[in-house]
Amino acid sequence: MRSMTGYGSAQCSVEGLELSLEIFSVNRKSIEVNCSLPREWQGAERLLQEIIRKFVFRGKLNVFLRVKQSSDEEGLVVSEEAMQQTLNRMQSFAASSKIDFNPDADCILRLMISLRDVGGELPAFERYEDALVSLAENALGSLIAMRETEGAMLVQDLEVRIDLLLKFVESIAQYSVGTVSRYQSQLMDRLEQSGMELDLNDDRILKEIALFADRCDVSEEITRLNSHLRQMIECLSAQEPIGRKMDFLCQEAFREFNTIGSKANSLDITKCIIECKNELERVREQVQNLE
Repeated sequence: MRSMTGYGSAQCSVEGLELSLEIFSVNRKSIEVNCSLPREWQGAERLLQEIIRKFVFRGKLNVFLRVKQSSDEEGLVVSEEAMQQTLNRMQSFAASSKIDFNPDADCILRLMISLRDVGGELPAFERYEDALVSLAENALGSLIAMRETEGAMLVQDLEVRIDLLLKFVESIAQYSVGTVSRYQSQLMDRLEQSGMELDLNDDRILKEIALFADRCDVSEEITRLNSHLRQMIECLSAQEPIGRKMDFLCQEAFREFNTIGSKANSLDITKCIIECKNELERVREQVQNLE
């Protein structure tokens, strides 16, 4: 069981290049992968998309690949030729503009910083395809590990909440027992108070009681609710992605609770329905985080 929130990264050095890959993942109903790659390696996006979609099935993923050429030198590394050409242009411009130009250490340092990333273009990514695949798999491994850790915590929370919902449904079933007989007694009391003397076996009374019994019967809704909630518990132990199925079951459970609420003729049932809907909303919010 995985959450959709996570972070993974990996680095490697290969044939004069240093590669760094980061993957950020957040919630999304479907899967969306956005890649930020060096200009020369834009063609690698399709490869990364294919690898990621083999391991991740839901969520919005932002992928950042950084590639730079390795250097054995320490400190600022810039092209001396580029430095000299730039200084020559600056001197030429200053002379033509009749500006005194006497570069000092601070000027040279600023120039080196501005030119430190200037160099030759990166080689074609196809030469490094195997290294890139391995890098992506390592980053995905750390991403998935984080998603599984958070997923385990979500499962524990959901198990407690769904168990509480099952207890509420059991209470609703108990409160619904005797509803018809109570209504029958209340009906007869109101008729007696109004001065009407009717036999309990009067067809009109029997018809009214039958209609009420049909309107307030929630046995079918309770059966379906128990089924939905127990399916949720089964989903929590599944190995495949279950986020969409859990979301669907939450929607169906909401519908059953609303139906019971509209049929309720008991204050106790109404109170239970309010608590159930509040708790189910918390379940739904957690389910939005599941892959």
